[in-house]
Amino acid sequence: MVKYCFDTSGISNPLETMPDDIHKSLWSAFCGGHLKGKTIAVTKEIHDEMCHIPGTVGSVIHACKSAMILEVGDTKWDWQAYIDHVARMQSDYKEHISEFIGGSKKTIGLIDLSIVALAKTLGIPVVSMEDFVPQNAGSIKRRIPNICKIEKVPHLTFNEFLRNEKMSF
Repeated sequence: MVKYCFDTSGISNPLETMPDDIHKSLWSAFCGGHLKGKTIAVTKEIHDEMCHIPGTVGSVIHACKSAMILEVGDTKWDWQAYIDHVARMQSDYKEHISEFIGGSKKTIGLIDLSIVALAKTLGIPVVSMEDFVPQNAGSIKRRIPNICKIEKVPHLTFNEFLRNEKMSF
């Protein structure tokens, strides 16, 4: 049963500070219980980004592609609602989306928006390591936590995910 949507940063950033060659039990449990256990959903674009994650975790992500990606057109989930959320969000947040405002790396991109739309469709949290950006008058910056808050989608950091799953090492 899918329980979480992950952004690439939800895995890549923790791996930087807790490498899998040192924190073997953590990443072994994560890979075996969540990646192979089919509790994590991602979009194809997020999975493509995740395939660049090195080491054992990256290998497991690559091997679990079919378990992680929910394909548009698959009757096992409400993909039409996902498409509708994506279209609406692209319109609602157009002035904040990097690809629509000249490619700014300081604000949300279409790929990040897709994971929020997937989580909203499934009614589950997004796990990322992005920080909430305080909203100043006239600011275009929005990150995954900002859009999650507006869309009423729970947002978790990796440590909050671990606590939620009662995982400790």
